[in-house]
Amino acid sequence: MTATVINPMRGEIGFAGWIIRPTFGALVAAEETLGPLFALVERASDGRLSLQETAQLIWHCINDRDDDVTVDDVGAVVLRDGLVHAVPVVRQILAAILHGAG
Repeated sequence: MTATVINPMRGEIGFAGWIIRPTFGALVAAEETLGPLFALVERASDGRLSLQETAQLIWHCINDRDDDVTVDDVGAVVLRDGLVHAVPVVRQILAAILHGAG
C-alpha cells in the first residue's frame, strides 16, 4: 500500500489506512521508546534503522490510533507491503523532526 500525502501543512501522510501525523507528543513518546531522535535520524541516514525502530516510529505517529493497534500490527504491514512503502512515511516523520511539519 503506497503512502500518500494527506496534509503537508501538518506533515501528515497516509499509510495502510492510518493517518500518520508526527505531533510533538507522538515524537516525545517515540523518543522515550527509541532514544534520542537525532541519533535515530543519524542511524536512518546511515541505513541502520531497524525494522523494529521503523514500526515503533510509525506506530507512535498514528493519529487517533485505536487501542487495539499494536507495534506488531504496524510491523506486519511493513513486512507485508515492503520497506519501499514504509520509507516515504519514515522520511516524512524524519523531515518533521529536522525541519518542522510545514
